[in-house]
Amino acid sequence: MTTNLSLFVSVWIKLCFVFTPFFVLSMFLSMTEGYNERRRRKLALTVSGATVVICFVLFFAGNQLFSLFGITLNSFRIGAGILLFLSAVGLAQGNTASIDANREGDIAVVPLAIPIVVGPATTGTLLVLGAELEGAVAKGLGSLALLLAIICLFILLRMSSLIQRSLGNRGIGILSKLTGLILAALAAQMIMTGVQGFINK
Repeated sequence: MTTNLSLFVSVWIKLCFVFTPFFVLSMFLSMTEGYNERRRRKLALTVSGATVVICFVLFFAGNQLFSLFGITLNSFRIGAGILLFLSAVGLAQGNTASIDANREGDIAVVPLAIPIVVGPATTGTLLVLGAELEGAVAKGLGSLALLLAIICLFILLRMSSLIQRSLGNRGIGILSKLTGLILAALAAQMIMTGVQGFINK
């Protein structure tokens, strides 16, 4: 029971940081500037719904993709870890890729769900996590943790206006940089696990 709880909490916390919530929040605020509160809340729900679908497809498709392309889990750990590390460096330095904030039309799926929430680093991490968790219990706990992480992201976006008033753009930027530092540590762990897997083969 304790092991299952530890697994659930570990995956949940890891995914909460992998989603880079405060970077997502800052992009959401900039892209919805001029929106009224009702429109922002509706968009937050749509973004979260699209994220659920995309993430669960990636989470359960890992083993199939690895088999299809003949990629080992350890090699993908290293590749995903490098992408995650680059993403972390960008967050820590505040040099994230610029995305047009003045798009017209539906922005829920593109660019908010993809690539802002689920970018290359998040995609790689979800594929690795899905492949690592073996057995029905582990997969079920991983799925619940993933769903909870997305719900937390939804709550953050739902309260975006309140958070902006409370913290300001500078405060959100500082939290985004702190997220980058934690992501760098997660990326280093993922890379080292992949390297260790190759050494112990």
